Amino acid sequence: MKTADPALNTGKKTTRARMGNRVREGITGWTFVGIAALLIFIFFFYPMIQALILSFQTGTGMNLKFNGFDNYTRLFTDSMFLTAVKNTFIYLIFQVPLMVILALFISVLLNDKNLKFKGFFRTAIFLPCITSLVAYAVVFKYLFSSDGLVNAMLLNLHLTNTPIDWITDPFWAKVTIIIAITWRWTGYNMIFYLSGLQNIDSSIYEAARIDGASAIRQFFSITVPLLKPIILFTSITSTIGTLQLFDEVVNITKGGPGNATTSISQYIYNLSFEYSPDFGYAATVSYSIVIMIIILSFIQFKVAGERNG
Repeated sequence: MKTADPALNTGKKTTRARMGNRVREGITGWTFVGIAALLIFIFFFYPMIQALILSFQTGTGMNLKFNGFDNYTRLFTDSMFLTAVKNTFIYLIFQVPLMVILALFISVLLNDKNLKFKGFFRTAIFLPCITSLVAYAVVFKYLFSSDGLVNAMLLNLHLTNTPIDWITDPFWAKVTIIIAITWRWTGYNMIFYLSGLQNIDSSIYEAARIDGASAIRQFFSITVPLLKPIILFTSITSTIGTLQLFDEVVNITKGGPGNATTSISQYIYNLSFEYSPDFGYAATVSYSIVIMIIILSFIQFKVAGERNG
């Protein structure tokens, strides 16, 4: 009678133990992934789906009824919505390029190895990003008031004879909003550019200098092309943030004067809480932002030549 080989039995037990450990590890991993996926679905995707369904409804409270595409066709005849879109695109057209160019320029200066106190300057420029939205907006409101510090400096420097109506004039109110957004978010984009610049091999610049390339030529022929993916990323995120602009407009100008600075997000808030509640139409306006973001992101990808997003 043959007996089982003890070494063979030991090998089988070891294999079963390894398989058991792998199964337990797999179950543990999928449990963590499943919980995260469930939370993301509950708090992100489910509200998005519900908002999409709501955009095809009309009524107040629980008395909602399906009205097809009426809310979407209403957008094209809603003068207040068109005004909000115009204002938001004015911010977008002027502020995003200004902020991207300024952040890129500052990052190049702060990446200089010979610059002293680089840590201080980087922290000082990035600091506005972590300040309270409401607090900094209120500070800007007082700085740019008719008797504020900005007007006082302009008068003392004899750059103007009368105080500028930064908050109450339609044109200057938009300028104030653009300045406020640029001040807050330039440092945020600067950090991305700095990280990209520090990953560029310094030997590339050394070779360019040996070939006689000036600093400006190096910037446009080396820095900008190598930072192209980061520039695209910051341009898209800045576009998304500007289309969702809310805090600065509400706290600095309250959308005035005469809706001259009202943004799309503020109009959504007004539809939901300031006017007679119309959550269906407010959801429709919200999804108009989604459509704008998709279109503008697609255009930016095409302009940048990025076919594989």
